[in-house]
Amino acid sequence: MKKEAIEEKIKKEPDAENPYRLLDLKLSPIKTWAAGLPAVVAAMRDLVEEKTFFRGNLALLKMNQFKGFDCPSCAWPDPDDERSPIGEYCENGAKALAEEATTKKITAAFFRQHSVFDLAKLDDYRIGKLGRLTAPMYLPEGGTHYQSISWEDAFKKIAAHLNALDSPDAAAFYTSGRTSNEASFVYQLFAKEFGTNNMPDCSNMCHETSGSALRPTIGIGKGTVTLEDFYDTDVIIIVGQNPGTNAPRMMSALAKGKQNGAKIVAINPLPEAGLMGFRNPQAVTSAIGKAGKLADLFLPVKINGDMALLKALELLLLDFEKKSPGEVLDHAFIKEKTTGYDAFLEQFKDYNLEELAKEAGVPAAAIYEMAQMMAFKKRIIFCWGMGITQQPNGVDMIREMLNILLLKGSIGIPGAGVCPVRGHSNVQGNRTMMIDEKPTDKQLDRLESFFGFKMPRKHGYDVVRAIKAIHEEKVKLLFCMGGNFLSATPDTTYTANALRKLNLLVCVSTKLNRGHLIHGKEAIILPTYGRSDKDIVNGEVQIISTENSMGVVQQSKGMLDPVSKDLINETQIVCRLAMATLGSRAVVNWQRYHDSYDAVRDDIEKCIPGFENYNVRVRQKGGFYLPNAARDYQRFANELDGRAPFTITAIPDNHLEADEYMMATTRTHDQFNTTIYGLDDRYRGIKNERRVIFMNQEDIDRAGFSAGDKVDLFNYDDNVERIAPLFVIVCYPIPRQNTVTYFPETNVLVSVNNVVKESNMPASKYVKIKIRKHDPEVYQKIDKILYRSLLEPEQDVE
Repeated sequence: MKKEAIEEKIKKEPDAENPYRLLDLKLSPIKTWAAGLPAVVAAMRDLVEEKTFFRGNLALLKMNQFKGFDCPSCAWPDPDDERSPIGEYCENGAKALAEEATTKKITAAFFRQHSVFDLAKLDDYRIGKLGRLTAPMYLPEGGTHYQSISWEDAFKKIAAHLNALDSPDAAAFYTSGRTSNEASFVYQLFAKEFGTNNMPDCSNMCHETSGSALRPTIGIGKGTVTLEDFYDTDVIIIVGQNPGTNAPRMMSALAKGKQNGAKIVAINPLPEAGLMGFRNPQAVTSAIGKAGKLADLFLPVKINGDMALLKALELLLLDFEKKSPGEVLDHAFIKEKTTGYDAFLEQFKDYNLEELAKEAGVPAAAIYEMAQMMAFKKRIIFCWGMGITQQPNGVDMIREMLNILLLKGSIGIPGAGVCPVRGHSNVQGNRTMMIDEKPTDKQLDRLESFFGFKMPRKHGYDVVRAIKAIHEEKVKLLFCMGGNFLSATPDTTYTANALRKLNLLVCVSTKLNRGHLIHGKEAIILPTYGRSDKDIVNGEVQIISTENSMGVVQQSKGMLDPVSKDLINETQIVCRLAMATLGSRAVVNWQRYHDSYDAVRDDIEKCIPGFENYNVRVRQKGGFYLPNAARDYQRFANELDGRAPFTITAIPDNHLEADEYMMATTRTHDQFNTTIYGLDDRYRGIKNERRVIFMNQEDIDRAGFSAGDKVDLFNYDDNVERIAPLFVIVCYPIPRQNTVTYFPETNVLVSVNNVVKESNMPASKYVKIKIRKHDPEVYQKIDKILYRSLLEPEQDVE
């Protein structure tokens, strides 16, 4: 096909990453409360759509229950005591279960009928609705269709590729947060025995920033509160996080804390429904009655205005302390548990409240009201999500929140501390199991002593560095343990170009996704169990374990019959791959791990502190808490005396040109990470469309647009023109020159070089864009490699 004909074809069809077509957008009023009966109806509707109503409802009764299975969605903790017999889950947890428990299947016959060419025409939503994968599949170089391959041949082929590499560092091993503790431990162990620390993982895109901020300050990269702390506290501050969509069960904890007298402050550019009000679907009077108010104070901060707001808050707290000496700050705590206090105070001589408030985009009076709430209280919890961690100065902003807690002595006491709200179930457990491209010498020494082989010491690639290494052809093989690498990562065009250069892309998956369709020269899909599936080894249903956001390790036991007899659990996939790759040179007894999860846990307890008597304690009701010195003993980062340093940070320059806007990406309510459950965003009033851009009405007027206009979005970081075409303007209460769009549709605009300082995470909440009226000719400017999977093999794209 000639180039002109290809371009004409592209104009008419969606591309491989972003389906450039608009649906029938409908708008409704923005919701002021979350959950309630609509959440119940939406959850049940998904079970019906997935043809799993009875099977799915049976599973829901076991999800997040003692001796049940852990929700495959978010990492919000389960109650330590009694759990709701009606259902210890939320709407989005039910949707995640519906996707996993679906009776729809993708068989080998399906792949024979549908080429990669055909499948790539579908949008991400429709790809995800095709059903569960049932057998391993292989796409040969130059092939048009995935074809059947036996497990044995799949492992042989992957092993041959791995063993043919010039260096172990030419392979990278990606991990999704869904992976169990057991699978994560053997996965990182295999990578190290193979010889590399190239272990990019989903933490590199969500909460790496939290760990980078917390470890040097309080000595642990996790939160310091328990669920009980939310029930008995004075002030809960939620920054850059939307509980109603991202962690709906958190709203129950907030409501309980509020009933017990806590004040709640919400800091966010958008007035999210889950921050404003809550109807508890488990209580009839709440579900159908008046919504209970959540936030006592909402501060509509500008994108990246949080630092100025925090500095203003500190300035006011210091002023309160001058007027009431010894009643606002905890001087005994500061003296005994911190360092750098005097230097920290010096900076405030140069700050002015009105200037800080203007930089934050929040009235000084509102910040003063927040300071009043906190001034004479000590039990304070700071929560945050990716609205903070995906800012270029996110590490500094978390340290500034810590500064406030250190001033107040509000860490390591009941009802107070930090709570990074993790996104994916067991993403925290992955890191505890040493899924980390930068393992510490202590960790490596411990492993080396126990297993008796030399550990690789060179730091490996995180996600951003892995993408660049693949692009530069330093990495030739990418193995993905779950996830949708392409759709989750930034700079879609750049990443797609990179993935095309791989010799082999391997994906361990439960369902088909976009990442299987933008592939290397060869590709292999390995199907595995979901969290709710029975995992039978040697005739017995096995337990796995996970770690939630608050450091509780608990068992998870699937109860559904798998959709196929040709599935293998993730731990056994790793063990069989290790045996095929390493052969007689293996030091680890991989067959032992293959045959027994208990054996994996026995060795985890010998290699990772806090897991003593693992197999016994994980089977106890509710599991067990991992050690947390910051929470348990107020022992922080300094190894000599356990003190925490105050951090001096800077206020960023967020200047925008007159025709520039700051864009943050977010998810819809019908979405979990890159999994799209539906095409609506109920709480924000969006129905049947994802290609929208939320804008302030004054910005719309100033630019000569109207709500409903079709526009194209542009980013020019690194002197590269990045284009996301065909979006619809939606008027929304958002700060001036700030905009919000959905991912993965606008990941194409996020430069691979736009990263968070120190953590190297993509700064997807801080993207400078320009907005222009839609021009159909814009399609001709897009890199055609994004469409390669739409071209039949005999066609020439050059």
